[in-house]
This record gives sequence, structure tokens and C-alpha cells, in this order.
Amino acid sequence: MAHAGVSSGRDSFHFPSRPSYCAPMTVLSPSGPERLSRARSDLRVGLPVILRDGAARALVAGAETVSGDRLAALCGDGAAELALTHWRAETLKIRVYDGDLVRLPLSPGTLLRQLRAMIDPAGDLATPLKGPFAAIRGGDATLARAGLALAKSARILPAVIVRPVADAPDDLTEIGIDQIAPPTPARLAPVVSAGLPIAASVATRLHVFRPGDGAEEHYAVEVGRPDRQAPVLARLHSACFTGDVLGSLKCDCGAQLAAALDHMAKAGGGILLYLNQEGRGIGLANKMRAYALQDQGFDTVEANHRLGFDDDERDFGLGAAILSELGVGSVRLMTNNPRKVDRLAAEGISVVERVPLWVGETRFNRDYLRVKAEKSGHLS
Repeated sequence: MAHAGVSSGRDSFHFPSRPSYCAPMTVLSPSGPERLSRARSDLRVGLPVILRDGAARALVAGAETVSGDRLAALCGDGAAELALTHWRAETLKIRVYDGDLVRLPLSPGTLLRQLRAMIDPAGDLATPLKGPFAAIRGGDATLARAGLALAKSARILPAVIVRPVADAPDDLTEIGIDQIAPPTPARLAPVVSAGLPIAASVATRLHVFRPGDGAEEHYAVEVGRPDRQAPVLARLHSACFTGDVLGSLKCDCGAQLAAALDHMAKAGGGILLYLNQEGRGIGLANKMRAYALQDQGFDTVEANHRLGFDDDERDFGLGAAILSELGVGSVRLMTNNPRKVDRLAAEGISVVERVPLWVGETRFNRDYLRVKAEKSGHLS
């Protein structure tokens, strides 16, 4: 039997004892975007991460996902704080001193059920008497703010436990706050494209794009062969599992998706960008939480605020990045949302025309459409 590195005929392999070149081992260490991917994953499974701002460091854990044992460990010396967005603070009637967030002291005896009651609005109507809360006034809220941004990007409730530390376990993910929302977002790299005949048009290609920070992939559905030298008929469509896949009657997303593709096919070509930003960017689980609140009588925007989110957490700059990768510089944009027009223009994509996309109103989506017009500025 031949051994590695030993010649036993013309078909044998030879492995040199020393490589002729060895890259520095530092290239094996995680980059900033890769650390961000790790940190998101850790928060989702309930593992704390270390956030760093210069010399200041803190353990940060997702209040939704942390276990009882870890909560006790974080709160053990009375130094831990709970950070909530100003939207959630408004629901709980907490005075806001830090602008966009509040910080509440957590005592060593804080129980998991008490924590859940503060962060999850599911039981607000059943147990309205919470507090009184005495928000922390003064001090630096930078790490708390970064922790909330990280929780949002992990698609968990925007509520985090923050405990300043000098030393922490060396097997936890550590990340600088500048890596959570870097000035230059991770590039969307093209992965693959292939022909995909669909009901609207058999001459369709699907392009898959993957960000370098481990976030969700996004897709471009290219109908026909649109001329890149002329304004391309385009649409930014946010993923909606309930509407696009299940045919939900609570929204008009599935109908808009089908109508946009049909319109592109009849026009001879177009590009639909399918952005994985479910529930206006809060994720499917939080979207279902918002639906549960709507069952209690709150509208779409009010439900998002009670959960701690902004009206709309989506980043339409992703659409501009994909269009640029596809060589598209100007578009005729199918949308009723002026924010999409403004964001594409800000990112260098010329919107030469807004093409309204109206698919009708039903008794199930009437209030949803009204709120989009009255509170989100959607046009007809």
C-alpha cells in the first residue's frame, strides 16, 4: 500500500514536506462582517456577546432569548441594565432620557417572567399594571444603542441586557460597535443566475445575491431581456411569506407580486427585486407578533411601535446595490411608496417615472391599505 509522500508508480500522489508558500495565519481570523454574522447568531440562540466601544466593553444578551441561568449570572452584581427602544418605553409609560432608547436597572433577583413582561407586548392588555419604572439618567448609552441595533438585525425583539465588564469569557464573540452598522454596508455579491420559466413569462432568469455579513440572500427576477441602456421597468418587492406563499388576505403583497410580473411580461421585460425583509424588516416571527396585536385592535404602525420597532425597518438601499450589480442605472419604478423612489435616487439610481401599482381593496385589507396611506405616506 502506498503512503502519502511516497512514490509507488505513475498514479501516486506526492506531497512536499514543506509548502513553498504559507499565507499569514491572520487571514484565518474572522473579519468585521464575519464577526457580525456570529454575533447575530449568538443572540438568536441566547448566547451573550461582547460589544466594544474604545476601551469600554459590555456583555450584551437578547432579552427575548436569554435563559434564566444566564439572566441570573448577568444580573448577579446589580450592574446590569435593560435597554428598550423609545417606542416600547412609550407603551410602558417610561420617561425617556436617552432620545431613542431607555435604560432600566436590573436587580439581582430579576426573574425571567418579569423580564418577558417588560419586553413582549403580548400580555400588555391582560397585565397593564407594570412598574413603576425609574429609567437611568446620565451615563453613556452608546453600547446599549449598539446592542439594540444588533438585536434588530438578528430579527429578535429590540430589547437587550447590557452589563459592563472588564473581563469576560474568551470564547464569546467580541465585536466593535462600528462593525454593527458600518458606514459602508457589506457588498452584495452575485452568486448564480439561471433560467427559470414562470407563469408570467418563460423567458425569465433568477439572480441570487449574497451579502458578506451573513445576512439574508436577496433575489432579482429578470423578466425577458430588458435594455440596460434605457430606463428598466423595475420593482422593489419585500418578501411576504403570508401573502406571496399562503395568499393572505390581510395584505396586498401576493397580488402586487403577481401583477408586477405580469406587467413586466406584457411590457417586454423588467426586473423585480425580491428583498428578504419580511414584515417591513422585522422578520416573520415579529410580524406574527404584530398580527396578534392587530387582533387586539391596534393598526400596523401601532403594533410595530408596541413591539419596539420603527414604522418601517427596511433598507431599500439593498435594491439599489443589486440594480447596480446588474448594470441598471435608471428605472421606471413600480411602487406606491415614495420612500423607495427617494432611496434609489439617493443611491445613484435615476427614477425617471413612478408607475403606480394598485391591485384593489377587500374587506380584509381595507384597514391595512388605509394605514399605509395615512401613516406611511403611500400614494395611489
